[in-house]
Amino acid sequence: MTEEMVIAIAERAVWIVLIVSGPLLLIALVTGLIVSIFQATTSIQEQTMSFVPKIVAVLVALIFFGPWMISQMTDYFYDILNNLTRYIG
Repeated sequence: MTEEMVIAIAERAVWIVLIVSGPLLLIALVTGLIVSIFQATTSIQEQTMSFVPKIVAVLVALIFFGPWMISQMTDYFYDILNNLTRYIG
């Protein structure tokens, strides 16, 4: 296994992590921004109001994006296992 191969595997792993976590992080960011703007305009400073909508939004997004996320991760895992002899040998 060459150094270029190790770097390529690590690069693809990082890319898969970014692609899989991206939608959930983006939804949490947008939801947090909306809740913060709402709290600033209404002067409501309730701490749970900032967490509960984000948790609900991420869970709903997980329902929608979950199958796609699992398929991305299993494709990467399948590719690693199929080329295992090339990586080791």
